[in-house]
Amino acid sequence: MKGVRGLIPFCLAGLITACTATVAPPVPPTLEDTCNAGQYGDLIGQDATALEKVLILGPVRVIRPGDAVTQDFRPNRINFGIDAENRISDISCG
Repeated sequence: MKGVRGLIPFCLAGLITACTATVAPPVPPTLEDTCNAGQYGDLIGQDATALEKVLILGPVRVIRPGDAVTQDFRPNRINFGIDAENRISDISCG
């Protein structure tokens, strides 16, 4: 019986550890324009269809309200944020 009592705190600690949510590390801040997004700054405020007229060589991600977005960070990828009015609201690398 002594051995069982000694295991109870150990088992409870394991359950508490297993139940805690893991938090993803924060995305590193982009200190420089690693994806050349600056050259597309004039698109901010325009309708999202303006992206159809621009040739972008490299990875691009268009993020609309409610879209599921992965947390993978790719410094060479350009992210175009689209707002509820279907306008380009922000441009970033990642």
